[in-house]
Amino acid sequence: MFTGNSWLIWALLSAFFAAMTAIFAKIGVQNVDSDLATLIRTFIIIAVLSLFVAFTGKWRNPLEISGRTWLFLLLSGLATGASWVCYFRALKVGEAFKVAPIDKLSLVMVAIFATLFLGERPNLREWAGLGLVAAGVVLIAFRR
Repeated sequence: MFTGNSWLIWALLSAFFAAMTAIFAKIGVQNVDSDLATLIRTFIIIAVLSLFVAFTGKWRNPLEISGRTWLFLLLSGLATGASWVCYFRALKVGEAFKVAPIDKLSLVMVAIFATLFLGERPNLREWAGLGLVAAGVVLIAFRR
């Protein structure tokens, strides 16, 4: 679909939609339990992704997928669910402009976990950028 640095375009779109998620979710959880809101959101995601996969011809038999892939998709799904439950609860009681950046501390955690478990090696400049992200989260999260 895109050429060149298509990962960057997709990542920027992800950031945009994540920002909109925070705003819409903050409004959406005002008058409903955050766990119920997460469940409703999940049903919507399932419906939209099902249509997307069907209409783009990407459907394939799930039984053809390897056990290892299933295991890691299961673990990823469990982690996503836990993240969403925590995120919606934080949005329910906290300010969106504080909750979302703290949630993005996952950037730093991904770099650490990718280094430990995937053998990825961010360079010094990239670690410095991650340090700045962490410092920004601390500045936002804790006020005097």
